[in-house]
Amino acid sequence: MTSDTGLPDGYEISTDPARLDAALIHQWLSQDAYWALGRSREKQDRAIAGSLNFGLYERASGAQVGYARVVTDHATFAWLCDVYIAPAARGRGLGTALAAGVRDRLAEHGLRRLLLATADAHGVYAKVGFQAVAKPEKWMILGEQ
Repeated sequence: MTSDTGLPDGYEISTDPARLDAALIHQWLSQDAYWALGRSREKQDRAIAGSLNFGLYERASGAQVGYARVVTDHATFAWLCDVYIAPAARGRGLGTALAAGVRDRLAEHGLRRLLLATADAHGVYAKVGFQAVAKPEKWMILGEQ
């Protein structure tokens, strides 16, 4: 699947796993993403293998400049995570466009909810329809907070 949903000219989103640069994704997340610092390559590869992955690419060069991962049953629920835009590509609306592309791709499944967690990008996700959980007291977690 390739999508151009709201992307600036010259970029494309693909869910083709063969296009993913797993080494680059691991480098980005394990070295620069606060939520995944120190994540091992083996753990990242397992996460990729068990998820629906979205790569963001420059059309002209084919270089990967962004990534998002979704954990889903394709029926009722999805968790959007590991959203990352390469530092050199930031400031062009690519994060918002990637989130919109994920939202639009998942819409065909009629999911009841799509969740994510962020410490600092609330505005990016709000632009594509995400909002704060209305009743956080209903939610519980087992593991890291």
